[in-house]
Amino acid sequence: MNIKHPMNRRQTMALGVGALLSTRLIAQNKWPSKPIRLIIPFAPGGSNDIIGRLLSTKMTQRLGQPVVVENKGGSGGTIGTDFVAKSQPDGHTLLFASTSITTNAAGNKKLPYDLIQDLQPIGGVGSTPFVIVVANNVKARTLKEFIDMAKANPRGVSYGTAGIGGINHLGTELFAMSSNIELTHIPYKGIGPSFADVMSGNLQMILPTVASVVQQVKAGNMRALAVTSLERSPLLPEIPTTDEAGLPGFQLEAWFGLLASSHTPPEIINRINEELFAILSLPDVKETLARDGAVPRPSSPEAFKKLIVSDLERWNRVIKESSLKLD
Repeated sequence: MNIKHPMNRRQTMALGVGALLSTRLIAQNKWPSKPIRLIIPFAPGGSNDIIGRLLSTKMTQRLGQPVVVENKGGSGGTIGTDFVAKSQPDGHTLLFASTSITTNAAGNKKLPYDLIQDLQPIGGVGSTPFVIVVANNVKARTLKEFIDMAKANPRGVSYGTAGIGGINHLGTELFAMSSNIELTHIPYKGIGPSFADVMSGNLQMILPTVASVVQQVKAGNMRALAVTSLERSPLLPEIPTTDEAGLPGFQLEAWFGLLASSHTPPEIINRINEELFAILSLPDVKETLARDGAVPRPSSPEAFKKLIVSDLERWNRVIKESSLKLD
């Protein structure tokens, strides 16, 4: 006669853990089981699109499944981000995100998703600095002279941005706070249209990325005072950093990274992260990023999440302390 002994608690737990690991291994081994959609929440063109498409090409080569770029622009990146936040958490829909996801979420804006709860960071991709640029008719030749000029004429210096609440806006306000100056904000429909007013001398200052303005600076149409990274930019090697130019500790970079919807299995998240590290170490990838003024910044999911959280806290602080109205 065979007597079946009931399993003890330890055996039951071991079987449960084994089943969970087995399920995760199956999910990992099957991924990717179909084409991957890489959502870029902006229109084609620009750094997001260039770097995102480079990443999709390399991932396609390595994963054996097509990684298809889809541009879902609108509302400053909110539409595409929401699409990924509400997608199936199976690692087949990814978001190529940038700093804008934190500026969009700052200031208690009403969004259709929760940045921290609905999205899972995968890892950093790269970053690119901004550059403090002034019109040629501005008498200040250095960053220190510009700050002194602005202090002597509160709100008498105007700056242009790509719109209210964006990185150009909040970044310039962070610069103003760090310099103890007051500037007047003039929003445009995109940073590009502000260039014409800087070149005509009707606008005194802008804070674009180095890549977007390097040709105008080199052509002498406007003057760069400092780049906002800790190291000089290879695109403008003669321009000092803000630290070198007399504003110690000030740093501002636009970053790029990958996210998925929350509850995506950690094995898939880690697998994609491993691919990111491998891709970003390739010489041709580094060269392409450098041409766009960017440098590789691979990071773990945990480190990338810390960056997102710290950025969100920083922009909320800027909004509060500057009493900005973003409506």
